[in-house]
Amino acid sequence: MMTRKAKRITADEAAALVRPGMWLDYGAVLGQPDAFDTALGRRIGPLSGIKIRSCIAPRPRAVLEADPEGKHVHWFSTHFGGYDRKKHDAGMAHYLPVNLGEIPDYYRRFIDPVDIAIVKTAPMDANGYFNFGPANLWLRALVERAKVVIVEECAAMPYVMGVSTGVHISEVDYIIPGDGQAMPELPKGAVTDVDRAVARLIAGEIDDGACLQIGIGGMPNAVCSLLAESSISDLGIHTEMMTDGIVDLYRAGRISGSRKQIDTGKIACTFAMGSKYLYDFIDHNAQVEFHPVDHTNLPHVIMQNDNVAAINNTTQIDLQGQAASESDGFRHISGTGGQLQFVRGAYASRGGKSFICLASTYDKRGERRSRIVTALTRGNIVTTPRTDMMYVVTEYGLVNLKGRTVAERAKLLISIAHPDFQEELERDAHHHKLIPQGYF
Repeated sequence: MMTRKAKRITADEAAALVRPGMWLDYGAVLGQPDAFDTALGRRIGPLSGIKIRSCIAPRPRAVLEADPEGKHVHWFSTHFGGYDRKKHDAGMAHYLPVNLGEIPDYYRRFIDPVDIAIVKTAPMDANGYFNFGPANLWLRALVERAKVVIVEECAAMPYVMGVSTGVHISEVDYIIPGDGQAMPELPKGAVTDVDRAVARLIAGEIDDGACLQIGIGGMPNAVCSLLAESSISDLGIHTEMMTDGIVDLYRAGRISGSRKQIDTGKIACTFAMGSKYLYDFIDHNAQVEFHPVDHTNLPHVIMQNDNVAAINNTTQIDLQGQAASESDGFRHISGTGGQLQFVRGAYASRGGKSFICLASTYDKRGERRSRIVTALTRGNIVTTPRTDMMYVVTEYGLVNLKGRTVAERAKLLISIAHPDFQEELERDAHHHKLIPQGYF
């Protein structure tokens, strides 16, 4: 490890280090810099060919707002949030396809060294470490591979416990002060009747001692709410994202982690995003361990816990069981994230179950459409292949596709589609010979 001598400078002085054509890295989610970004936005005009790698921008980025025509900055994201999606629609942001759990390896093996990494951290602790806070992910690999490392101190950043949770001052080139903003919060979406119906079906499959992975969205949140109100006990958590719903489950006494085979007794995650309620809970909380994403997300690690239950959303599924969870045709909307890795890790777990959930319909331009379709929308990206699909859940039922023929899959998926679309789907399935003539 190269020893560096950190120097305290201003955000404007840090932004002055950027030269045309450089690769910058803003890290991920709540670890993305704000003071540096604002300073770089002020001087972006003379620069060209700046490439910035990130993941889920939690608030608008000054460099993009200062370059509305995209003449100076190219923004690359490993997962889109709402802001990234808006900029992608405007032709200013680009998706970098990844399995999230593999990203540390990408930095160490395949991504050229980063010119400047800028990471927002908690203020330096008594041991000389800048804590990554709730954005562990691949930041350890990033700082190892960066030519220049800048940390932006943020007094509001929760200090988290776990493994590889920070960078030592001896690895840092420059330290800049933060801008004093509070942490960005992710509003907790309203839970619908459809969410509750899906959640009831999934909750009925969760046993005492199960180890949960909870994805983002209304349906996984509804599962947390139902389980918190149930009599279930000794749940474990091994998840990618720590959420408000998991805090609710813990405070309801449903989580002990006592039956986990690894990280026993601990809530294991790699990042968190939610409300101040969540940030206050994880701050200096030894019950919650933040690990690099290759620990939380790689299937061979996930499977080491028994009875893993992975709960994730999709937006469209075809009659063979392919789930498209990250795009709307050629329009990119989110990312592969950890979905496929948790589907595989849960299935490989002894007694494990994977649930892909979705509402049966959605509205587009005032027209109600089915999310279960004969064939995926042209251009849609397959996130979870048909061969990996286990449980699929809508408000109309829960089916297991493992070991099922193409015809059986089609019949099962049609059975949980909205009733208004079932006849059309069955007719199409026969027309395309997904269901053979005379099949019952």
